[in-house]
Amino acid sequence: MRVVIAEDSVLLREGLARLLADGGIETAEAVGDGPSLIGAVERHLPDLAIVDVRMPPSNTDEGLRAALDVRARRPDFPILVLSQYVEERYAAELIGPGVGYLLKERISDVAEFLAVVRQVAEGGTVIDPEVVLQLLGRQRRGTAMDTLSPREREVLALMAEGRSNTAIAARLSVKEGAVEKHISGIFGKLSLGQAPDDHRRVLAVLAYLGR
Repeated sequence: MRVVIAEDSVLLREGLARLLADGGIETAEAVGDGPSLIGAVERHLPDLAIVDVRMPPSNTDEGLRAALDVRARRPDFPILVLSQYVEERYAAELIGPGVGYLLKERISDVAEFLAVVRQVAEGGTVIDPEVVLQLLGRQRRGTAMDTLSPREREVLALMAEGRSNTAIAARLSVKEGAVEKHISGIFGKLSLGQAPDDHRRVLAVLAYLGR
């Protein structure tokens, strides 16, 4: 696997490249601003871009805008966004297949970080648990989401974190069959009809996050 890194901190940029290398992942190029990210993706055609939300010159949303530009040119291109803080509006704009949103503090768990990198590169959707909690706190009432049982909401929250049925079952100390039953109930209550299960999982997560 080959990635491009866009991060304005030289230390973090080099640290990410080292972590990835230790995990057998090649860094094709590491850049420090949004426009350079776009050029690096065009030059190297990597499997994934890891992008900081805030980069020069204004240190506001340059990384986000560059990521959205890359996705506009290559709609299915996987992107893992890193952020120092939970920025809800950015999360809502970015959620979709092949996109991850991770707080930088999660990088300290190397095994988890590398697992997220691979999952997003393969087209998965991974949302940081803290982002999930904050988005859950602002959900609007009076929607289909209100019909979910407490257990179904727990299952959906773990789905939003990118966890498999097996991982959800282990986390909740239930059988995998019970998780499958809850997920089927979620699909029904959210009116997610006939479609591949992976696709419906993404749609369910999007509904959960209020899009």
